[in-house]
Amino acid sequence: MNFQLLEYALKNLQREYFKNLFIFIVLTLMTWLLGTMFLITNSMKHELNLTLDSLPDIILQYKKAGVSSTLDERQSENILEIPGVQSAEGRVWGYYYFENADVYFSLMGVDEFQTQTRKSFVNLVAKQSLDNSSMIVGEGVVRLLERSYYKDYFNFIKEDGSVKKVFIAGIFQTQTQLESNDMIVIEKNTLRDIFGFSEYEATDIAVNVTNKLEVPTVALKITQRYPNYRVLTKEDMRVSYENIFNYKNALFLGLFVIAIFIFLVIVYERLSGVSSAQKREIGILKAIGWRVEDVLRVKLYEALVISFLAYLLGIVLAFGFVYIFNAPLVKDIFLGYSEIKPAFELLFVFDFETLFLLFFLSVPIYVLASVIPSWRIATLDADEVMR
Repeated sequence: MNFQLLEYALKNLQREYFKNLFIFIVLTLMTWLLGTMFLITNSMKHELNLTLDSLPDIILQYKKAGVSSTLDERQSENILEIPGVQSAEGRVWGYYYFENADVYFSLMGVDEFQTQTRKSFVNLVAKQSLDNSSMIVGEGVVRLLERSYYKDYFNFIKEDGSVKKVFIAGIFQTQTQLESNDMIVIEKNTLRDIFGFSEYEATDIAVNVTNKLEVPTVALKITQRYPNYRVLTKEDMRVSYENIFNYKNALFLGLFVIAIFIFLVIVYERLSGVSSAQKREIGILKAIGWRVEDVLRVKLYEALVISFLAYLLGIVLAFGFVYIFNAPLVKDIFLGYSEIKPAFELLFVFDFETLFLLFFLSVPIYVLASVIPSWRIATLDADEVMR
């Protein structure tokens, strides 16, 4: 590091203050935009993976007239006879439309005497016992209910039009808010009463396999034995979630293309040549004895100061925007605009690959775009440059 050359480079930047400030702002905004996109993507993918990890290995849905229908949960006893199946439990769950807030709640029925089909419910059911008139709600649900003046209970409208009064026994939060924010956990038979199900009627059957490597084999056996069942493995659900995620990520892809285009315009402007004033400056420096490497080092310092500081500021702004301010508006691209979603907080995920990718998308490219034209001029004779 030559500090005299660095000081000269800083004075050069001051001489073209507005031009360099404009480039600095554009590079900062580009880094912020791309950083925000990657940070939200990483957080959401982390949330989805946590949610998927809590699901059973296989889910069975009964198909009737080509669409999913309810089934008899006693069928799970036959599923247990298939080699490799560790557990099979009928699940009662569904969605309840709360018209007052124009949102859907996810209702999940549990039975403390059965094996919990979701890992996140194991501790929940163990700590909080439920009866036929109580429920446990997620944080997003309780906020909405309080806004509608339901502080201690909620009146569910059953299928026959009558009202089922259920008291709030507690509030829970799982490892991922994507799973718990809009969920209500309720006793299984109470949920059957609300949905109008019969005694053994269930939404689907959750199957867990002893050896996770045998999940495709067990799924194939179930399909062959019960062709009317729709068999979904955890991997199938992962692919489905990722397809939805990637579809919503298309808008971010558009923003990414726009940001890269703006950056390439700046790079093109730098590569297109050196201004006459800069050429004259390089010619004078060579005439008074500067070497080519001295000229290039000054241009390298100038480019590094602008691009690296813009990179650092853009990264800091992106982290603050996503993890401190919770990415307002931008986050809703993935979560939707439902009233139940605004308090959803993105999990902090620190990914070195993202930081390196943003660095190599900005700093080295801009440095090369600044140094190469100067190198072309600096290799010429001083008198030729002056002319």
